[in-house]
Amino acid sequence: MEIKVCGMRDPENIRELIDQVKPDWMGLIFYPKSPRFVSDQSANQIAGFPVKKVGVFVNEAESEILKRIKDFDLAAVQLHGQETPEFVESLSKKISAEIWKVISVQHQIDWQSLKSYLPFVSKFLFDTASSAHGGSGKKFDWKVLETYPFDKGFLLSGGLDEESVEEISALAEKLPQLRGVDLNSRFEDAPGMKNIEKLKFFKKYLDHSK
Repeated sequence: MEIKVCGMRDPENIRELIDQVKPDWMGLIFYPKSPRFVSDQSANQIAGFPVKKVGVFVNEAESEILKRIKDFDLAAVQLHGQETPEFVESLSKKISAEIWKVISVQHQIDWQSLKSYLPFVSKFLFDTASSAHGGSGKKFDWKVLETYPFDKGFLLSGGLDEESVEEISALAEKLPQLRGVDLNSRFEDAPGMKNIEKLKFFKKYLDHSK
């Protein structure tokens, strides 16, 4: 089960995360309205950290995504807006980084509408729908995922905390396509500042629950 810790920004906090938690992925949010927004001035500091970095974008221009892939050494791009399959196809032809398409969940999911993304994305990521495009701290009803019809792997996001481990493990037993989790606001002391001890506890508990 992969662990992505999203909304990182502070260099010392990032250093502690890598040293003590060793996540598989670290998310950097490039959505200007987010309280966890990462500015371009941070690129020189953050690019060199030894962790696979995911850039989170919301309806961003392709040129800006390409720039930040280069400047921040991104291993993956997470598209969190209304990006069309045509946009994703175009981007996929220009980058070697993985592309993850976020599906914001309210009640039901139209699986048919996701088929056009399948050739161009490495993963889907299911998150709770919110006007802020993530970081809501709220869960959606995971039962809607039990009819997931694709072989493509996906990540689970939206209000996950230390109490979620048993539910996550139970869902993974039903759906082997569940490849990992995306952790953010429930593990923060302040926006962009993660509580390392909470993350360590979650990871240890998740490892033991397999």
